[in-house]
Order: sequence, then C-alpha cells, then structure tokens
Amino acid sequence: MSLITKVFKGDFFHTLGLKKFQHLSNHVLGVNLYGKIEFLKPISELDELRNRYKFQESIIKDLGNGFMVPGFVDAHAHAPQSVNVGLGTDLPLLDWLIKYTFPTESKFQEADYANLVYSRFVKRNLQQGTTTTCYFGTIHLDSCKILVDLCTKYGQRAIIGKVNMNRNSPDNYIETTSDSIRDTEAFVEYVKNQPTDLVEPIITPRFVPTCDPDLMYQLGEIAKKNDLRIQSHVSENKDEVAWVKDLHPECKSYSDVYYKHGLLNDKTIMAHGIYLTDEERKLYQKVGASIAHCANSNFTLSSGCLNLRQLLDMGIKVGLGTDVSGGYASSMLQCIRDTIICSKAKSFETQDKHNEIDFREGFHLATLGSAKSIGLDHKIGNFELYKHFDALWVKTDVENGPFDSFNTDSIEDRFQKWIYLGDDRNIHKTFVNGKQVK
Repeated sequence: MSLITKVFKGDFFHTLGLKKFQHLSNHVLGVNLYGKIEFLKPISELDELRNRYKFQESIIKDLGNGFMVPGFVDAHAHAPQSVNVGLGTDLPLLDWLIKYTFPTESKFQEADYANLVYSRFVKRNLQQGTTTTCYFGTIHLDSCKILVDLCTKYGQRAIIGKVNMNRNSPDNYIETTSDSIRDTEAFVEYVKNQPTDLVEPIITPRFVPTCDPDLMYQLGEIAKKNDLRIQSHVSENKDEVAWVKDLHPECKSYSDVYYKHGLLNDKTIMAHGIYLTDEERKLYQKVGASIAHCANSNFTLSSGCLNLRQLLDMGIKVGLGTDVSGGYASSMLQCIRDTIICSKAKSFETQDKHNEIDFREGFHLATLGSAKSIGLDHKIGNFELYKHFDALWVKTDVENGPFDSFNTDSIEDRFQKWIYLGDDRNIHKTFVNGKQVK
C-alpha cells in the first residue's frame, strides 16, 4: 500500500508570512496516510513522484480552473451565540450582553438545545470553509462537552473553552467560584481524554468584569499547570474599559489586570484590543500574546475601528475572528473583507495609506496569521511539508454562483474575485487532517 492517499494537481495559493503570498502554478500536492502534506512539487516532477511513492494515477485529482487554499482559521467565535446571528445589532456591547447575549447563553443548560444549535453551527462552519475555530462555549459543563463531541463527529479542528463568570452576571447565568473551577478542571480532563487531537481545551474567563480576582488567579494556575491556552476579551468598548478601571484601580490598565492574574502570556488570545494604550501594546509585544481582530463585530456593535497595521508593525500576533454573534457573519471570507474595509477607514482617519491592508494580507491573516495567533501554526495555516492537510478546493465556475468568471480572467484574477465575492457555493470540497469533511 502506498504512503500517499490523495494527490491534487493545479494551482495552490498560500502564504509564508504577511508579505509572503505565494501562487504555486502547475504544482502537485500529495497527502500521506497520516493526513499530512508529503510533497508539493512542480508538476514536471509527477512521474518521478509516482515512481518514488508508488501511487496510482487514478487518485490524482485535477483542480481544473479552480485552485486550492489552506482552510480558514477563525480565531474568535461564540458557538452559543450562533442562534442570534443577524439579530440584536441595535445596541453597544454592555447593553447588548444584557438584552440579547446572556439570556440566549443561559438556555444552554438544556442538552437537547445545545446539541441542536451546536450541530448546525459546526456544520455551517465547515460548509463555509472554516476548518478550525477557537470557540467560546457557555458556563455549562455538559453543553460544552456536547460541542467537543460534535466537532469530533463532524471533523472540525477546534479549540474550545468553558466560559467562566462569577460576578456582574444575571442570577440565572452565573457560577460560584468553586463550581467554575471544578467544572473547568472537569472540562479540561474531558477534552484531554478524547480519542482524537483535533479538539483542544482553552481557559476562558469571559472578561474582567464577570470574573473576580480569586477566579482569575485560579484560572491562571490551571492554565499554567496544564500548559493551556487562554482566551478572553480586552478593550472592545470605551465604556467597558472605564468599567474595568473602576473595578481594578490597583492595575495600570485593562491588560495589566490579566497580566497580574497570570492570564496574559504567549498562549493568550485576546479579542478586539481596539483601545489598547501604547504601554499595553508593548506588554503584548513583550509577553507574546495575540489579538483576534473582529472587524465585523466592531462595526456592528459600534465599538470602534482597530489600527491593525500598528499591531502588525510591532510584530504582535494577530488573527481574524468572526466574533459571532457580535459579528453578524460567520464566513471568514466576509471577515477578510471587513478587515480590509476597517483598515481603509483607519487610513482615512489617520491620513496614512500605510494603514491599509490588501486582500493578500487579509488572506494571510485568515489562514496562517490566525493559526499563529492561536498557537497552531506548527500544524496548519499553509502548505508547508508535513503540516496537517486542512484545505479547501475552490471552484470559481459554479452554476448560479456568486460571481462571473471570464476567459480573460487569470487564475490570480479568479482568486481575487473569490476573496471579494465568493461564498460557500465556491467551496467544492473541504479537508481537515487529510479527510474530506464536505
């Protein structure tokens, strides 16, 4: 039996860095039986590869007028809020949480409800080409386990956190400190005991206003003990920043609260960061923490416009997040578009065109950039050898598709049109860990 189980020939797009976009034309890619990329070579070497690896010609798939890209990586999404996608866009963050979000998330104490919502959301993410998502669950242990089970069942790569909240929360959606810590430890063990490594746990204090110092300290200790990632929110909204300052006058900044409680390090992914101070940005630079940029949500909840280029120029790790349902779109293609628009808006504000992000950079941030921000770039994000084969086969000529292609369009033109105009109709097949999941 051959080591090679899948072979694709045609055009491949990926990045090796923010400014290192690559179009590999007339190449051939081989996937081994472990779900990893075994080779990526010019098609002129196909006969030599067949002789070396002894695979049959029948397994070679021609990408035709389409192309292949790495799977999208969503660095920040709230699985239970998928119920509210497209709803409740009339309020700023803190009011929005009280009126829409907390009441919705409280319903996930019901297992059947969690199963219904999560199954649809995981399948929709795969349908739209999101092969990896960094998920927030709720405070409910059992429903978070269901999300783990469904990601495993449908084959999505995921990092999942049980949310922690023990103050400033509704009476029907709040934990005691002891219950929160107990259930977090139980959730971490549950994920670690899964038969696959597709799903990993992450420590998830919702944000400073809903977690008291004791809870934050203990969560930091769990993360340290188990060498786990941490995710939360920071500086999304001006009123939120002021609230944190009132709650913690002993700390220099919002980010300093996390830092002093052992929750800000090189395994931390913080969503938003619109209003970080210069000192805070230097802290992220120093400790190696990441920012998940959620442009759609920032627009929708009227939170603000992040200066993304400023973070990138400082070498701070940045990924893109849909932030469902603050963000009304779960598509990472839409996430790229909103990131580009946000950067242009910031360039208008600052009168500095350098702050603009182009579509190639947006594509990088939604693939390798996001993978790096959540600590998975050693596994996924591009087509480097021996990385896991998480990929999308994209077709631009589809019946009743979202845009028109013409004979005068180059393959790079088709790629750019897909970034700006494409949707799930263009995603012919989706692969995670070498297996087809769409």
